[in-house]
Amino acid sequence: MTAARRPGHTARPPWRPACLLLPALLALGACGMLPTPKAPATAPPPAPPAAWSGAADAALAQAGQGASLSAWWQRFGDERLVGLIEQALRVNHTVAGARAALLQARATRDAAAAGLGVNVSLSASAQQNKVGTTAATETYNAGFTAAWEPDVFGLRRNALAAGEAELRASEVSLADVQLAVAAEVALDYIALRGAQARLAIARDNLANQLETLQITDWRVQAGALTALEGEQARAASEQAAAQLPPLATSAAQLAHALALLCGATPEAMAALLTQPAAVPQAGAELVLSLPADTLRQRPDVRAAEHRLNAALARVSQADAARYPAFRLEGSIGLRGLGIGSSNGTDLLRALLASVTGQAFDGGAARAQVRLQQGVLAQSEAAYRGVVLTALQEVEDALSAIGGERERLRRLGNAADAAGNAALLARQRYSSGLVDFQTVLETQRSLYASQDGVASTAAALSADHVRLYKALGGGWTPDSVADGATAGGAAANVAGAGAAKSANAGAASTPVAPVSAASTSRVSP
Repeated sequence: MTAARRPGHTARPPWRPACLLLPALLALGACGMLPTPKAPATAPPPAPPAAWSGAADAALAQAGQGASLSAWWQRFGDERLVGLIEQALRVNHTVAGARAALLQARATRDAAAAGLGVNVSLSASAQQNKVGTTAATETYNAGFTAAWEPDVFGLRRNALAAGEAELRASEVSLADVQLAVAAEVALDYIALRGAQARLAIARDNLANQLETLQITDWRVQAGALTALEGEQARAASEQAAAQLPPLATSAAQLAHALALLCGATPEAMAALLTQPAAVPQAGAELVLSLPADTLRQRPDVRAAEHRLNAALARVSQADAARYPAFRLEGSIGLRGLGIGSSNGTDLLRALLASVTGQAFDGGAARAQVRLQQGVLAQSEAAYRGVVLTALQEVEDALSAIGGERERLRRLGNAADAAGNAALLARQRYSSGLVDFQTVLETQRSLYASQDGVASTAAALSADHVRLYKALGGGWTPDSVADGATAGGAAANVAGAGAAKSANAGAASTPVAPVSAASTSRVSP
């Protein structure tokens, strides 16, 4: 039975009690705020130096200052190397895995963003009931429910900030993987050409030893030499022949490694790689950038920077999870007893406001904050390590290039002199003017010098590849925040491990990334 209304009386809306309850719930939540555990002290990363100390040739380094490293593999002038790297960047399985990880990070970010909005659900049902011989009754329901959880303390905003930072880290990590794959292809290709060059030198040395053996056998038969010299010549030729299998095996294995990097079977790449070619050489000019610019252009440094921002956001997220959560939910629907029923249709409305929070959890929430602070400290330590490693790799590559250039020059001079000495010794040996030991020593010296030239030339090209990789390989973010420096992340983190909402009624501010959001790539 419905109570009679008094004249002039207006019925209260059904949601009015809930609206009056919400301010009280907010005040109750504000009273429950607790102090945040202190974050462990951390040290900022070192500031980058003004210049590289390992640039042995200042003139060449200055000439290459500011030159672009985009598609650095084209600087070697080897079209086959360019084709292999471009193929690897398209089909390499490691690159494909990094792309899949990027899709996962994007989906995680989108899921976190969806948590900030209103959740709307629809429902509809039909039911028929019949008891005994009575007529069947039909009931129809239709309606929708909308629910919203106000992010008062920043729980979901910080989750979104962490997801956004992880997405940026995945984008930059994709570029880092592409750079690593390109460098690995270049290093294996240079090593393959170096092994093939050394194999050719070993075959020439074997031919020389066999020629000397034939001359020695003639002279032994003529009685000009003894069997001792004949056995020495035969031992030298066998030793020269023994050098061929390891070099051939190394070349074959390097060709197999290149096929794997390029997403092909060894048989498919055999015709392309088994044909010998010269070792690709980079130009004499060093391509350098300033240390601070190098740190901005290294994708692994940027990825560590974004992961540091993600860890900082998770500290704030864990802190916000200790506070009460609020929820507003409303529903409206229709209920009828069948189409054409004389009972008509009822309009159902409901509004609910609720607050939930932990009264006692044994310190689990505070422990979760401390856990995330530990992750933050680890991320900052990893960031410092990446910065130091980046500086070390550039200095190591510069030092190696300087040393290999000097060694190559010396070995080239030695090879020229050894070639002249071997020629003179062979001529005089044929005339009987020198003994066999002299010929043997000059041939060994010639082979060692030529083999050293080939291996050093390959090592010098490999050092250039390592330098280009250490400098970032030409990667640049599409947008760079003004004032972003190598130590920017540490500046944001210093003293911020205990990040929390500014006051009881204010929402927690999401973590601002150190560098602007960027999509990274390695230019093919």
